[in-house]
Amino acid sequence: MSVIAIVDYDMGNLHSVCKGLEKVGARPHVTDSAQEIDRADAVILPGVGSFDPAVQHLRSRNLVEPIKTAIASGKPFLGICLGLQILFESSEEGIEPGLGIIPGIVRRFHSEPGLTIPQMGWNQLEFQQPNIPLWQGLSANPWVYFVHSYYVDPIDPKVCAATTTHGSQTVTVAIAQDNLMATQFHPEKSSTTGLQILSNFVSQVREKIAA
Repeated sequence: MSVIAIVDYDMGNLHSVCKGLEKVGARPHVTDSAQEIDRADAVILPGVGSFDPAVQHLRSRNLVEPIKTAIASGKPFLGICLGLQILFESSEEGIEPGLGIIPGIVRRFHSEPGLTIPQMGWNQLEFQQPNIPLWQGLSANPWVYFVHSYYVDPIDPKVCAATTTHGSQTVTVAIAQDNLMATQFHPEKSSTTGLQILSNFVSQVREKIAA
């Protein structure tokens, strides 16, 4: 059975992610070990909280280079929520540089009348890369669960895999580039749609091993 490493840096809801993966037949392994991340068949980088502490925790545990190496190796990689944002170069939330894997910045929603910040609850996806494996088996414009005040703004629009609209603002909420995928929403909290996304990721892992 494939091993999926879930990166532990004290910034993620690891239990929910593990339970979601177990429900779709995966074997998640929570770790902060560079060696175990390197040996894993796939990597998930979850995250809940603020940008600067997340980057600081990764650096203090010497996990930045293992994450970059895992992505460069071609193994399936999934970022979730803050785990998406820290893949970018910087954030309006803080002063720390991000990992810089995806060129772009993390921005805060603009205030507007009647708009709630953070966006907290269910919203619909608009697929920009509708044929990627992560979306297989999903209905058009599925509902997923968000909790965020900031969103990613990639320089290259082609990496955007899905958007959502909050108030009058349409923003990137998922990216996909080769083996690297990441979502602003929480698949592990998104009911059957989220479980299908996690199942699709696990299927990618198994196909990669079998290839």
